[in-house]
Amino acid sequence: MAEEKSEVEKKHGNNGGARQPIVEVNPKPSRGLASKLVDLLEKMIVKLMFDASKPLHYLSGNFAPVPDETPPVKDLPVKGYLPDCLNGEFVRVGPNPKFAPVAGYHWFDGDGISKVYIRTILVDMLSMALYKLLSFSSNLQHDSRYAIKDGKANYVRRYVRTSRLQQEEFFGGSKFMKIGDLKGLFGLLMVNMQMLRAKLKLLDMSYGQGTANTALIYHHGKLLALQEADKPYVVKVMEDGDLQTVGLLDYDKRLKHSFTAHPKVDPITGEMFTFGYSHETPYITYRVISKDGVMHEPVPITISDPIMMHDFAITENYAIFLDLPLYFRPKEMVKDKRLIFTFDDTKKARFGVLPRYAKDDHQIRWFELPNCFIFHNANAWEEEDEVVLITCRLQNPDLDMVSGNVKEKLENFANELYEMRFNMKTGVVSQKRLSASAVDFPRVNESYTGRKQRYVYGTILDSIAKVTGIIKFDLHAESQPGATKLEVGGNVEGIFDLGPGRFGSEAIFVPRKPGTSSEEDDGYLVFFVHDENTGKSSVNVIDAKTMSSDLVAVVELPHRVPYGFHAFFVTECSAA
Repeated sequence: MAEEKSEVEKKHGNNGGARQPIVEVNPKPSRGLASKLVDLLEKMIVKLMFDASKPLHYLSGNFAPVPDETPPVKDLPVKGYLPDCLNGEFVRVGPNPKFAPVAGYHWFDGDGISKVYIRTILVDMLSMALYKLLSFSSNLQHDSRYAIKDGKANYVRRYVRTSRLQQEEFFGGSKFMKIGDLKGLFGLLMVNMQMLRAKLKLLDMSYGQGTANTALIYHHGKLLALQEADKPYVVKVMEDGDLQTVGLLDYDKRLKHSFTAHPKVDPITGEMFTFGYSHETPYITYRVISKDGVMHEPVPITISDPIMMHDFAITENYAIFLDLPLYFRPKEMVKDKRLIFTFDDTKKARFGVLPRYAKDDHQIRWFELPNCFIFHNANAWEEEDEVVLITCRLQNPDLDMVSGNVKEKLENFANELYEMRFNMKTGVVSQKRLSASAVDFPRVNESYTGRKQRYVYGTILDSIAKVTGIIKFDLHAESQPGATKLEVGGNVEGIFDLGPGRFGSEAIFVPRKPGTSSEEDDGYLVFFVHDENTGKSSVNVIDAKTMSSDLVAVVELPHRVPYGFHAFFVTECSAA
């Protein structure tokens, strides 16, 4: 491993990875007669072919965007106390479109939103989305860096200044196609409208077209806002607590493909492992990035068809790829009037296990299981000859589930925690159901990423997008046989119920002490909550060990926070 790193560093220079020049995003769209004519053509297509009478569910209620940015707000009301270990930043991102859609809208379409808590100053932004930053701050006593007296919380929200957002601001409205548009012949025409705008140089595609609305990661001193159709955006918290978009990160022009929203950082080596997927070959490209920010050579992963691969996993020695039958099929989009990604329930689910530092995919070992889809993995590790994956397994996925006019509760939605085992010696594969439905957004103590761990925290869903509670699983305990609902007992160690009309978000585990020297579950869970009864939003902190209904802290926010996607916590030590 050390030899591989030195080869890369020699090839690209000692400072190549450390510099990581950030690309300033300065698109050059144009308007004029051609732009007006294309707009007119688009309006005619929408009027003739799009049913505007159907409601856009994911633009209503607390899915509705909050249009205005919020400059730093200091000393927010705090009930309870903010523990010392929460000196840092809590960030969350999600869709928050600045402009109304021309036609369709899918929950995945909006501009990103993020939130953070911080004691010091750090970065956090999302392309095409609003930011929300919360800061936990404290009055220090003497030289005790982590001592907290009268913990405080600050908040800010900003749009990430993506190329897409900048260009739509230039035009004063939506110009890029949306996932919600990509249905039937209408979807094909909307694709062609964007291609026409690009061909005429009305839109500048040189910086990509992503929204950075999905997730965040912190690596090599940078907080990255991520969306799997684009490159990472670097965001920064200024001295006054405000947020700034710095630009795109392309790793010294070595990153030529998209970058997953779910890269993995090894807590021991400091390396980051990532991939991108494409509708053109190679359909999957794997990358390793050193702790110093040097991106290694691309490793194409050979699969038969273009797919959606939202997440993957790592162990100490392997990377695990998910070749699942959610295919990119534009012909079926037109023929069957469905979204461009289609689940094929006649195909198996394939899992590829590749040595982490492989230079090609010749050593990959493929395993097959009954068809399914996976949005999110909890963790993976090795046990003797087996590679173990803990994941949230979704049966019969349909991206229409979070399309504009779909009803909120879906009776056939089954998302359950599973254990999957891949024997690298015998080739035997098995899976075991660990929970009832519906569980998603699994998180662990990230000091155990790629290593065997005991506890998994997840969200309880009463629909595709609404979180009613936070759940804790003990993987050392057996699940209750035949369980049809999520309740305490068996491997369910605790549930924090949010109460009627209150809905939450992904809960992030923050350890009381860094590393693995203390008990794995000794820490806190931090998450956003919106109360639909009062219209108010807050950040909640609970005890991750006890899962007690007694809140450790509640931070009241200055405005409503729309439902979003993934969160991340950056400790003060990491940011230093």
